Amino acid sequence: MIRIAVVGDIGSGKTYVARLFGLPVFNADKEVVKIYRNSRIAYKKLRHKLPKFIFSFPIKKEQIGSAVKDNSKNLKIISKIIHPIVRKRMFKFLKKHSFKKAVVLDIPLYFENKLNKKKDIVIYVSAKKKLINFALKKRNKLNFKLIKKLGKLQKPLLMKKKNSNYVIVNDFKSRNLKKRVKKLKYKIFDL
Repeated sequence: MIRIAVVGDIGSGKTYVARLFGLPVFNADKEVVKIYRNSRIAYKKLRHKLPKFIFSFPIKKEQIGSAVKDNSKNLKIISKIIHPIVRKRMFKFLKKHSFKKAVVLDIPLYFENKLNKKKDIVIYVSAKKKLINFALKKRNKLNFKLIKKLGKLQKPLLMKKKNSNYVIVNDFKSRNLKKRVKKLKYKIFDL
């Protein structure tokens, strides 16, 4: 099975690119939302470590945001609890789809969490900061301070780009992006 990892800046369009491949996609961000919504174990651990911020189940985004805004160290505490659960779910996803020709991994902290394997095909989604910010402003209830703190968790974008097999430019024009992904699929799968 070919593992295609999609990496890039926050808001660069990684999730959209991942879906355009038409393959099973593991979306780490969606898994985190599910964990906050459904995992009582994660709730109990977070409540124990951050009782001032985590006080109701299901965990609300605002609670996580308040904890991170209050102290950047809280993000590390949250990550230590949540990331192992996400990793376990990723392995379950890979096992479930092991018979498929390929899968896509939409994992923002792919390099940071050392999930990269030698044979993985890594695609870096590149976009102009101005376009990213415009797209992010369209999202509901977005907290730019929180995005900055999350961005600091990531390795430098230049490093991600350098360690990628392919770079795909997102100009936020759906038609152009679909063409670019189609060309990339031909390269990857020798169609």
